[in-house]
Amino acid sequence: MKEQVGMDATLFPVKEIPAIFKRDDDQFKQHTGHKFIVREDNNSVLSCMTNDYRMVTNSELIETALPILKDNGAILQEAISFGEGQKTTWKWIIPDVKIEVDKNDYMNPEIIIKNSYDGSLQVHIMAGAFRIVCSNGLVIGVVLGNRNYRHNNNNMNLDNLDSAIEKTITHTRKVGEDFPALKEKKLNEKHTIGLVELFPSTMSEFMVDYLVANKPQNYWDLLNCATWIATHKMNRNNQATHKLESQIYPNISKWAKA
Repeated sequence: MKEQVGMDATLFPVKEIPAIFKRDDDQFKQHTGHKFIVREDNNSVLSCMTNDYRMVTNSELIETALPILKDNGAILQEAISFGEGQKTTWKWIIPDVKIEVDKNDYMNPEIIIKNSYDGSLQVHIMAGAFRIVCSNGLVIGVVLGNRNYRHNNNNMNLDNLDSAIEKTITHTRKVGEDFPALKEKKLNEKHTIGLVELFPSTMSEFMVDYLVANKPQNYWDLLNCATWIATHKMNRNNQATHKLESQIYPNISKWAKA
């Protein structure tokens, strides 16, 4: 069940309560290694998680994101809550940037942020241009950036969400502004090889399969190939993946201008 709600309704207070086993006579108590995530406004139990789970509240995430989104002229389009608030999705558009997803078909970039209190979603930051084309939720479009961060106490990336959000938005704006040059420049085959070499050898088979099925004609097509492999085939929890992602667009942009 999902419910369209306003921004304020997604920012309900939550708290963690240790899950403790005890006998009826209160003579024995034992920590179970788990904790409950509970809404403070209505006392609904959202989940029971292990103590390794690191909670990132909706309020913390949005307070980090809003100044960056505002600086980039992003406008909130929707805030959707699932169930009792276990999962939430927010979507913004950047109205002053247009991206062509098909011939003479332009859409504004979207910034989508997701969070959950039950472990069903990681902290998810995605940018792209999409359109629902079927009632079953099928979409068309392009993914321009995709970052996922596990709710784990050892995940230091959760300390740098502002940087992740800013990089995703900056990258999206840059690609949108440079789109005509990437789309119009005919691809030099040597740069296809250069892209394959940019990725680790474990990705070679996936890249070859993608390139055969979607033969790139220009540098926009090449960027889509790189983005698809990075977001669908590589380990999102590996720091090397994020380092590689930071190299994709600068290299393809440089090749397009050569």
